[in-house]
This record gives sequence, C-alpha cells and structure tokens, in this order.
Amino acid sequence: MKRLLPILLLVMIASSCKSKKNYSSKKRQTHTVKVNTNTKPSEEAEAIANYAKKFNGTRYKYGGTTKRGMDCSGLIYTSFTDNNISVPRTTSDLKSFGDWIDLKEVNVGDLVFFATRKNSRKVNHVGIVTNVRTGNVEFIHASTSRGVMISSLAEKYWYFAFVQARRVL
Repeated sequence: MKRLLPILLLVMIASSCKSKKNYSSKKRQTHTVKVNTNTKPSEEAEAIANYAKKFNGTRYKYGGTTKRGMDCSGLIYTSFTDNNISVPRTTSDLKSFGDWIDLKEVNVGDLVFFATRKNSRKVNHVGIVTNVRTGNVEFIHASTSRGVMISSLAEKYWYFAFVQARRVL
C-alpha cells in the first residue's frame, strides 16, 4: 500500500498537467494580402517559378545549389541561371538587385524578402513568387528547418517578416 500511494500521486500530477488549448500544426492563413491580380505574368517568369518548383522537398544546405541541398539564395540563383538570367548569388546582394515594387504589384517570378531574426528588420531570407491570387501571395523558398517549400504571405509568420519585393525581369 505504501508503494501504491506515491505511484497514484505521480499519475494524478502527470494527468493534471495537460495543456488547456488545442494547438494545430496546420498552416493558418490569418492575413489578407491586397494584390493586383489583373496582370498576367510573362512566360519567362512562369518558367523561372516552375523550375524552382522542381526543387520542392530538397533539403536545406547552406551554400547549396543542387538537388542534394539548397539554401534560399541558391534557389533563386539556380532558377534564374537556368533561364539565362544573371543574378547575384547571396541574399544581401539580391536585396538591392532589380527594381523595388509595392507588394500590391507583385507577380509570379518576383522576389520577396524577409527579416526572420528576432527583433531585426535586416533582410536575411528570400523567395520567388509562384502564385498570386486575391488575398494571397505564394512563394517558394528554402527553409532551414523544412528545406525547399511553398509558403504563403497570408501566414502570420511570413506576413510580419516581410520586408520588400523586387522585380528582376
């Protein structure tokens, strides 16, 4: 009986430590992005975005530019180079390359830049716009945790991390 009491107390304590909220790992689109959906992307821009999509699922590798591993600026560099367009290799050089555009004017093939470090607005991440529809902009990028993936600016994290958009074409 003396041994049963501590075990019973331990079970009661452990079962009472449940979280009160149910958290979902599903992506929630919490923000609406106002964009102009009237302009059609160029064939070249579509080709760049489609080539980048071929790397979807590729693991993250700092400095990588192949299917074996890729970083965010490597994805941009590889996608544009495959379409015979010369762009800088690093995010810090890309952030001032091409023409700044308002988020409302983004289109497929444009670059979107983010500041993902806590308490910083310094650009350190980049992606290529793959789809623009009413209230949402989707982009492909190389995430350090999940590799190359498509995300949405309507997601809270990316919405608040967004810094600028640039047009290279």
